[in-house]
Amino acid sequence: MKGPDLEGWARAESPRGGDARLAGSGAGSVTSRDRRSADHVGGAASTGQRAPVPLTLAPPSTVRVAVGRPLTAPGRVAFVGAGPGDPGLMTIRSRELLALADVVVTDDLGEDFVRHFTRHDARIVRVERHGDRAAEPDARLSDDLGGELVEEASALPAGSLVVRLMYGDPMAFNGLATEALALRRAGVTFDVVPGVSPLTAAPAYAGVPLTSGCATSVQVVHAGREPQSWGPAIEESVTVVVVGSGPRIARTLDGLLQAGRDPKTPVAVIEGGTTTSQASRVTSLADAPQSLANSVPGLPIVAVASHTVGLREALSWFETKPLFGWEVLVPRTKEPADAVIERLAAYGARATVVPTIAVELPRTPQQMERAVKGLVTGHYEWVAFTSANTVRAVREKVEAFGLDARAFAGVRIAAVGGLTIAALRDWGIRPDLVPDGEQSVAGLLEDWPEFDEDLDPMRTVLVPRADIATDLLVSGLSDLGWEVEDVTAYRTVRAAPPAVTIREAIKNGSFDAVVFTSSSTVRNLVGIAGKPHAQTVVACIGPQTAATAGEHGLRVDVQAEIPSSEALIDALAAHGTMLAMRAREAGVPLRRPSERRPGSRRRTR
Repeated sequence: MKGPDLEGWARAESPRGGDARLAGSGAGSVTSRDRRSADHVGGAASTGQRAPVPLTLAPPSTVRVAVGRPLTAPGRVAFVGAGPGDPGLMTIRSRELLALADVVVTDDLGEDFVRHFTRHDARIVRVERHGDRAAEPDARLSDDLGGELVEEASALPAGSLVVRLMYGDPMAFNGLATEALALRRAGVTFDVVPGVSPLTAAPAYAGVPLTSGCATSVQVVHAGREPQSWGPAIEESVTVVVVGSGPRIARTLDGLLQAGRDPKTPVAVIEGGTTTSQASRVTSLADAPQSLANSVPGLPIVAVASHTVGLREALSWFETKPLFGWEVLVPRTKEPADAVIERLAAYGARATVVPTIAVELPRTPQQMERAVKGLVTGHYEWVAFTSANTVRAVREKVEAFGLDARAFAGVRIAAVGGLTIAALRDWGIRPDLVPDGEQSVAGLLEDWPEFDEDLDPMRTVLVPRADIATDLLVSGLSDLGWEVEDVTAYRTVRAAPPAVTIREAIKNGSFDAVVFTSSSTVRNLVGIAGKPHAQTVVACIGPQTAATAGEHGLRVDVQAEIPSSEALIDALAAHGTMLAMRAREAGVPLRRPSERRPGSRRRTR
């Protein structure tokens, strides 16, 4: 099925710095009344020259002009389902529209979550319904979210997009009908993008099927809005799913109990479903109201009353992941840590990335300037890239001269590593030489051809690199008969210390594990944030990194068999599996490393 036309939401090239803003993210927050006045008085002037909108005029007797009001249609609104919490369950369409949004209005989702998918200049407006819960400091209270959407859309130029982001699926328990009718009455067009509902996703992530041989139908209830008559829901063959806050679910389940449902009916209570904060527990219908009445507000809750809950232990797959719920510290070098973060998430862990190295321009840029001129004049036979940062540094210098990837015409390109290759392809360059085996400088040298006077018109190889890079590639190419121009493309310096909260978490053992991908990450993390706590699991990518960790007084618990980030995270997951097996054999509850008893500190081997 084709979604709304993206071209209908094309944006202007420059940000609308003069648009009035409501309380939320972004500068220039004003009240709704101030915004309407600004729109009528100075909106057009503040945004620069606004493109004229073609109008088909009606007969003169029916033409009416509102003095001071720009002759433009309002922006559009899209009701978008954000899914149940796991970003991987967001639809492609929802991500597309968030990337296009000028304004995002949300009442259920934090700004940090939304910012992952929006433009940096998009404005996020947090609103709270009166009576729902205590308003957050940056949120506005409102009883008329439909009216808020009309104001937001009307304040923006034609072609703008307001995304009304809703938890789960907009069509289920989100008040979409009321808000959409307000837009319809105001003449504001809107679209609806469905999302994965927590009503089905949370039980699925908890290993609780909604139907089975003993449960053949499902009744969904919004907590606090239970039916006057429960009807067939009191039968054992009906699965009852309740969504809402803890106290409201408690009252709803108590109503189901009073209506005649068997008090021994198993109930699964799932908090924070589909996220790595998910916690599920099993109780009975008789005990569930009491256990839920005093639950702490915050995470969304889904309760399932059904005999299918008995299958949870056998079908649990998410909360039994090897690193489920682990907080893992990832000291980042100059290379991005996306692959490490994704692999940790696949094992159920949350990653906190701390940059330990910052990239700066070389102190003497003349080397790079001469190298770029050498590219243009055909001075090089090869250019060897060993990191994505090197590609970016060379690209910036080439483009500073007004050139593009065509400057490499006639030059052969060698590259090491997937991130390096991806950065080159993003620039429109396909490498001529990539190691067949190990993605390292050593692997590249194994496949590099020797210089041949009959076949190679030029003898010189350009090797742009970091100021702290080793000479392995330079010496290896020289041994193969090539002349090497070794150029500093960028400098690496120690990054600024992380936030105080992260430094305290490192020192007090709040992180379950730390993964070191190089010796420099060990040295720099200790230098800017201090040593990890003794109970934190230390994982190292290879023997050299492990030796550096030992020199800094850290005991290494995990070491990758192969020096790669993927093998490192796999080895950490295997360690998590081993800890779970030991806990089962000892008959004790499984605890994450950060939950161990204080005082059981480790000694360095």
